[in-house]
This record gives sequence, structure tokens and C-alpha cells, in this order.
Amino acid sequence: MSEHLTILPILLPLIGGLLLLLPPLGTNLVRQRAGALVVAVLTLGCAIALLLQSQQAGIQLYVLGNWQPPFGIVLVADRLSTLLVLLTSVLGLASLLYASAGDDRTGAHFYPLILLQLMGINGAFLTGDIFNLFVFFEVLLIASYALLIHGGGKQKTQAGFHYVALNLVGSSLFLFALGILYGTLGTLNIADMSTKVATLSDGEKVLARAGGLLLLAVFGLKAAMLPLHFWLTRTYASACAPVAALFAIMTKVGIYSIYRVHTVIFGANAGDLAFMAQPWIWPLALLTLLAGSIGALASPNLRELTANLVIVSVGTLLVSVALQSKAATAAGLYYLVHSTLVCAALFMIADLIGQQRGKACDRFVMSRKVRQPALLGIMFFVAAMAVAGIPPFSGFVGKVMLLQSADSTSEMFWAWPAILISSLVTIVALSRGGTTLFWRRSSDKTQADPASPWHIAAVVVLLAAAPLMVVLGGPITAYTAAAAEQLHQVPASLDLLLPGGSS
Repeated sequence: MSEHLTILPILLPLIGGLLLLLPPLGTNLVRQRAGALVVAVLTLGCAIALLLQSQQAGIQLYVLGNWQPPFGIVLVADRLSTLLVLLTSVLGLASLLYASAGDDRTGAHFYPLILLQLMGINGAFLTGDIFNLFVFFEVLLIASYALLIHGGGKQKTQAGFHYVALNLVGSSLFLFALGILYGTLGTLNIADMSTKVATLSDGEKVLARAGGLLLLAVFGLKAAMLPLHFWLTRTYASACAPVAALFAIMTKVGIYSIYRVHTVIFGANAGDLAFMAQPWIWPLALLTLLAGSIGALASPNLRELTANLVIVSVGTLLVSVALQSKAATAAGLYYLVHSTLVCAALFMIADLIGQQRGKACDRFVMSRKVRQPALLGIMFFVAAMAVAGIPPFSGFVGKVMLLQSADSTSEMFWAWPAILISSLVTIVALSRGGTTLFWRRSSDKTQADPASPWHIAAVVVLLAAAPLMVVLGGPITAYTAAAAEQLHQVPASLDLLLPGGSS
């Protein structure tokens, strides 16, 4: 079984999703709920085992059909990909727990779609081939199209139309980029591309540069990098809470792809094309931070505020990409895990607050008192402290690591003010929002039901990461440092990643 462990995070959600469409599971919501939770737990167990295996035995290469790379389809389980598969599994389980309180009743095929999206996300993290990255992108996007409009409504339909249209354009550009790079390099295997990009002629380098920058635009659209970020706020704010929480990792798929392509293929060993995206990423990272911060201050409700905080996290992660060092990558990976889990928790908290405030929902206006002010107040406070980067929570550790990774004076000049000011803006926006939600209330008594134990369990699972990532800071930072080392040391991995030799 251990030799097939790499493919299980893809196969389990795929098979589970298909079975939940068929009788007897597909005809009973309770059975679907139980089946999805079982699949999520099994996937989480496989993700933990895969992470431990990659930590102890090194990179795991899974060759489908015994067609050796660079010719066949391969899955690569290294420290980076297994960390993100584990993150996806935790987030997927929390989303399913939250939906089990009743959100799954508002539309058809909720659980199969969630599992198929988990399959697509895990596949994107594990693939060793850019074309298959495109395939898994399409799988997760198709599932997300249906999940976005789960429950119906004009707002969801409008946001869904914009989301689908933009991603169809992005997918077309993705194919154009793949065609350019395949025509130039003769391969789409990531490891094989990294060996060939430095040997191109001058004319071929122009085409490879165009293809690489086109991929940056595609991944920037997926990651909500400015100026391609405008779709995110309305899309995430419109989705139901468990879907919005799962969507918190969608932007990180784009960030992960930028890490892979512009560190492995167009990194230090790419000759004249080395770090060609860095001059573009620096200003775009800072402008993304600025756009997210302004959006957070202008947000009329907690859902949109959280969506803008996702954009802030994307800008912060792009800074780690722009710094192009092992320390910055390690800090970025720590911050990526933290920001994904905390923002997902905030989407759920916003939904719980909205359910208990009546017609005001989660808007920053005066309304009746929430049914459980102590419980929801503590949840909101912990999430706000963590996402703003205030000690003793994980956001503080991640941002300090990122600030420390800026070595030169010029890097400090650009990175430090942007990160610190965005943190200040986040504190101001969340303080204003929390004050309005919990203190500006009328004398009317609420008739809302208390939060379901399923809801509470899901939020607690996600919020527990904020203190746990500090308590376990030593092992986690050591792991992210090793993952960054593995990502940047491409030549040391080539004998394993290309056992069949380069084409």
C-alpha cells in the first residue's frame, strides 16, 4: 500500500465522489453526509502518512502505467506538495463538518462536488507535469462553478457568471502558454523543463520568456494578484460558508504554481531566463497588498472583509516569491498554512454571526444582539488576532519570519512597510467590524437559533491552528525550511525525478 500512497489523496475523493452520485448513497442525504465524512477522514489519514513518508524517505515519485518521465504521467510527493495536500485535507474535513449542520440541504450533489474539488486541488499539488496541472485546474474549477451557486440566488448567479467567464479566459491563456513552452522545450515535465531552459537559443529564449510570463498571468488570475483580483471579493462573499471556506485554498493553488514554475523552471539554473518574473512580481505583490488593504477598510460586511483579507494574504505570499530566497520561501509556506486556515474560519464565523443578527446579517450596521455573544465573540477575537499578526498567534510568527528573510536594504525598504502597514490596516478594519457587530445593537431580542455543534466543531478545528502552529513552531518551521531547501535545490533532485533520462 505504501508504494501507492502518493495517488490515494486523488483516488479517494474521486471514487468517493462518484459513489455518492449512485444508489444507495446518492438517494439519501444522511448517507451522503456520512460517506463524505468517511472519505475526508481517510484522505486526511493518507495525507498525514504521505507527509511523514516524504519527510523520512525523501521525494516520492509515482509513475502511472510505468511510463517513465519525462514521457509518462508522474506524481511527485515532496515536502511542499505533501504539506499542501495535508492542508487541503484539513480544510476539506472542516468544510464538510460545517455543511453537515444543514448547508448541504440547499442544493443538489453538494458532497460529490466537494470531493471532486478536493481531488482536483490535491492533483494540482501532486502533479509533476504542467499539462496535468492544467487538467487538475479544470477539474477543481468545474466543481467550483457548481459549488459557487449552491443554494441559488441572484447574487450567486451574477458572481458565478463573472467567475466562470474569467476562468475560461484564463484556461485559454493557459493552453496558449503550454503550446508555446512545449514547442520550445519539447516537454512539459517540470523537472525536464528545468534542465532544458538554460540550453535554448536566443530565438527560443524569447518564446520561452513569453510562455513563462503568460503562465505568470494565468497563475496570477487564479491567485487573485492585482490587477486580476477584482473577481475574488464578490465571488467569495457570495458563496455559502463551507464553500467559501474551501475556496480559501483556491488562491493558494495559484501561488503554489508560481512557486513551482518560477523557482524550479525559471529559477537560479535557467541561465538568461533566471528569475525573469521577479521584476514583475515585486510591484504586483506590493500593489496587491495595497488593494487588499483598501478593500478591507471599505468592506461593508464581514464576508467581504474576509475576502479582502484573502487578497492581503496573496500579496504577502507574493512578497515571499519576489524575495527569491530559501528563507523567504520557508516563511511564505508557514504563512500560507496559517492564512488559509484562519481566513476559512473567518468565513464560517461571518456566517454564524449573520444567522444570529436577523436581517442585518453580517453587515456593519446596528442590529439586534446575537444569540451567543460570548462564543461568537471569542471566535471572532481569536481569528482577528491571528489574521492581523498579533502575538501570540501564528500570524505574528509568519510575518516575523517573512520580515527577517528580507536581507538587503532595498528588500527591507519595500517589504517591511508594505507588510507592517497592511497588518495595521487589518487591525483597524477588524476592530471597526467587531465593534459594530457585537456592540452596536438595538434592544430587540433575537429569535435566532444557537449555533449547531457541527458549526462550532468546524470553526474550532480551523482556529486551533493559530495557537498550535506557535506551540509546534519548532518542528513546523524546520519542515517548511526543509521544503524550501528541496524546492530551490533542483539539480539535487533530478536523478530521482528523471530516472528515464531527459528526452
